[in-house]
Amino acid sequence: MIKIVSSSQTKELDQYTIEHEPIASIDLMERACRAFVNWFVERYDVSHRVGIICGTGNNGGDGLGIARMLHEFNYPVKVWIVRGAATETSDFKTNLKRIENKIAIADITVNIGEVFFGDFSILIDAIFGSGLTRSVQGIYADVINSLNHTKAIKISVDIPSGMYADRHSDGTVFNAGHTVSFQFPKLAFLMPENSKWTGEWHVVDIGLSKKKAKEIITPYFLTSIKTVRGTLNPRSKFDHKGKFGHALLIAGSTGKMGACVLAARAAMRSGVGLLTVHVPKSGYVIVQSAVPEAMALIDSTEDHFSDDVAAEKFSVVGIGPGLGQHPGTHKALEKLLKRSKKPMVIDADALNIISAQPSLQSLIPEGSILTPHPKEFERLACTWPDDFERLELLKKFSTKINSVIVLKGAYSAIACPSGNVYFNPTGNPGMATAGSGDVLTGILTGLIAQGYAAEDAARLGVFVHGLAGDMAAKENGMNALLASDLIAFLPAAFKKLE
Repeated sequence: MIKIVSSSQTKELDQYTIEHEPIASIDLMERACRAFVNWFVERYDVSHRVGIICGTGNNGGDGLGIARMLHEFNYPVKVWIVRGAATETSDFKTNLKRIENKIAIADITVNIGEVFFGDFSILIDAIFGSGLTRSVQGIYADVINSLNHTKAIKISVDIPSGMYADRHSDGTVFNAGHTVSFQFPKLAFLMPENSKWTGEWHVVDIGLSKKKAKEIITPYFLTSIKTVRGTLNPRSKFDHKGKFGHALLIAGSTGKMGACVLAARAAMRSGVGLLTVHVPKSGYVIVQSAVPEAMALIDSTEDHFSDDVAAEKFSVVGIGPGLGQHPGTHKALEKLLKRSKKPMVIDADALNIISAQPSLQSLIPEGSILTPHPKEFERLACTWPDDFERLELLKKFSTKINSVIVLKGAYSAIACPSGNVYFNPTGNPGMATAGSGDVLTGILTGLIAQGYAAEDAARLGVFVHGLAGDMAAKENGMNALLASDLIAFLPAAFKKLE
């Protein structure tokens, strides 16, 4: 599990490393510069002319160190130093002396416009680091705006200048194509509102104290394959289907049986021992033909879910895919919530019904998993001014209902009642297609049935869902990806974890 730490915690970690390794701050800066340069030279050859734009703080000191190292690798390099109100730090001064009379340096005190950067194919932003506490103004904003209008490849050192690491950014921000972050990802990188500035982000190790890093307490984590692999329960020789749970999936309505089939197939591929699918009469032939491994319960109505189901017989209930919002379905869901004491996986129309009847929230069994996309979560909770506020709402809502909420999207956020949030690194834009969420519901239902706790099921299920999507995209491309492709690649995804 990769910790996501705040800018103040990163500063403490830097200082602890300096005091206890021990290492001089300028040498720690040198280590960070070297890590950046190692990343850079693996991707760009010396045919590129490199411009590095520095502030006068420690991020600028990083930029100067990077300039010197790239010069030593024979890259043609020029440095600009933005001279605003900020003072020069000690390490900045040291690195400035190290490149004097070796590399072309120009001071910027007035806006020079993007034309002056036009001869450079790569521009590296080292103006402000993660310690920024107020919006960028004056000459700094002018320079960043000019850089943003260039056609060069743009790379930020640690964080795009003008972006706050831990809260909503409200001013001018450098538009990076790549951001190379030191030691840890920033919380800001995982917010959709910042993707236009962060570009692709990368983390490089600069050797900060591992001992101190373990002691840092944070509610935010990026899920790693190592952690997920440790979550997966192994199977033994004498296991049988009865050991892996009996799941009930309530899904489908006339015209929406495809969602039911996708969820059911995904549940079976996720290792559930037994699966019963509750469908309206019109869906019986479809589900028995498309998912022969599943048993079927037939509703008394022709086209929607309406019956009072004996949910207590099952290990878990998954509900929502293709369910529809017939008034009879509203009543049936309310009865189900009142009757069921075991965890549920709640998605799609089941979430929309709960949104329309907020009193149902208190009936959600503890240890359940809800899987809204952003609009569904907005209907469940309320609107928000920015993605950081949405994250706070997500945490509060999870604690309120004592269940896990998976907010779907890039870096899906898995909020737990403990207050912890786990961001998922797998998945790709090709998965933004009809039925992808139904597959996730099936996976999570299958895992809960096998005895996984909601938090573990969510982290494992979301990771493997995205991993199957990545494998499918690699094979078929993103544009042509179908939700059924995710199911086809689930065996390979689980096998990779095994």
